[in-house]
Amino acid sequence: MKDMQISRRAVLAGSAAAGALGVSGLPARAEVNWKKYAGTKLEVILAKGPRGDNLQKYIKEFTDLTGIQVESEQIPEQQQRQKCVIELASGKPSFDVVHVSYHVQKRQFEKAGWLADLTPFMKDPNLTAPDLVESDFSAAGLAYAKNDKGQMLSLPWSVDYFILYYNKEIFAKKGVAVPKTLDEMNALAEKLTDEKAGFYGYVGRGLKNANMTLWTNYFLNYGGEFLDAKGNILTDGPEAVEATKSYDRGMIKSGPPGSAGFNWMEALAAFAQGRAAMWIDGVGWAPGVENPNSSRIVGKVGYAMVPAGPKGQYSATYGDGIGIPAAAKNKEAAYLLCQWIVSKKQGARLLQAGGGVPFRNSILNDEETRKGVTLPQEWLQSVIDAGKISKLGLPTIIPVAEWRDLVGAAVTATLSGADPAAELKKAHDQFRPILERSEKAT
Repeated sequence: MKDMQISRRAVLAGSAAAGALGVSGLPARAEVNWKKYAGTKLEVILAKGPRGDNLQKYIKEFTDLTGIQVESEQIPEQQQRQKCVIELASGKPSFDVVHVSYHVQKRQFEKAGWLADLTPFMKDPNLTAPDLVESDFSAAGLAYAKNDKGQMLSLPWSVDYFILYYNKEIFAKKGVAVPKTLDEMNALAEKLTDEKAGFYGYVGRGLKNANMTLWTNYFLNYGGEFLDAKGNILTDGPEAVEATKSYDRGMIKSGPPGSAGFNWMEALAAFAQGRAAMWIDGVGWAPGVENPNSSRIVGKVGYAMVPAGPKGQYSATYGDGIGIPAAAKNKEAAYLLCQWIVSKKQGARLLQAGGGVPFRNSILNDEETRKGVTLPQEWLQSVIDAGKISKLGLPTIIPVAEWRDLVGAAVTATLSGADPAAELKKAHDQFRPILERSEKAT
């Protein structure tokens, strides 16, 4: 109980405890031997983006703390994923620490046994500061990081929840309220659409594969589950059909021309240029709509939860972790780096810059950290609220990219008038043998 009280005081004290914090952002009272592996050199492979930028910007602090030299490389997302698979499968990866895209790689990495179990490291007070505990990570983070045996195969790093962005100026002008349900949202989007003026009530991703991260918000809120107890895919049932009809209604009746080809970039541009009233997408795009160099609606953006469906209210959730290859030679040194990467100080920096949302509750709930967030406080509150209704946004299967391609193509086809039930069944029948083969493979 005493240790728990110490940890809680460290969390609640905020900036008042700054004197008790080392450069790691972790409590100085932790009996971690940070210098144990001084002189070691580590290689890190990162997916290009703000998380990698944050690591590289401050990595000298870690080297000063530990004496460990770190070389890191940022590679565009798709290429990074391919490189990781090739090298991990070889049994001789060139990297000691790997950036993991949970929503794509979780099942593949687990089944192949490519990641080291971090559970014993987390239980070792000589390696882990007392504030780094499983209970500080959100439920979604733990669901991603743990395998079915309860082993921690990575540390949850940054989460991407889906939220509703809306144009507060338009809402005020029209005297309308934020919709509570998907049906209300679709009806409101139709009401706000003015095609002659080039203004639309709703915008979202329609492009195959990319559209799956949006569509799953509808699917989950219509009661959908990706897999049954035996691991069979379930995305062609009545829940999927009704979810697709709701998705189609907003996209077809209230979306800009060409929406079937929109990825997040086109959707962001339409919303940021003031041509759409509502947009559902990840929390990480807020810097784009609050940037005066790229947005016409700075200060006019509202943030809220994804509206509820008839069977619940969930925010489709995606995320990144940081792990260590099972074949790595310098596992303990690598673990010190992983711990620093997800530390409170690094997480606060990521959040405050709008570059990502840490999985750690203590960071999101820290008053001093929240004061330093450059984005509107309403955005931060939407992040916290989304965390309470988060649910994994893609099935945890090996061929998730193939699933996104097939089901995504089916959903895109429905935007041109194809029957949702027929398209989803066709996609399901095409995908089922792919899934079965992947589970049988060694």
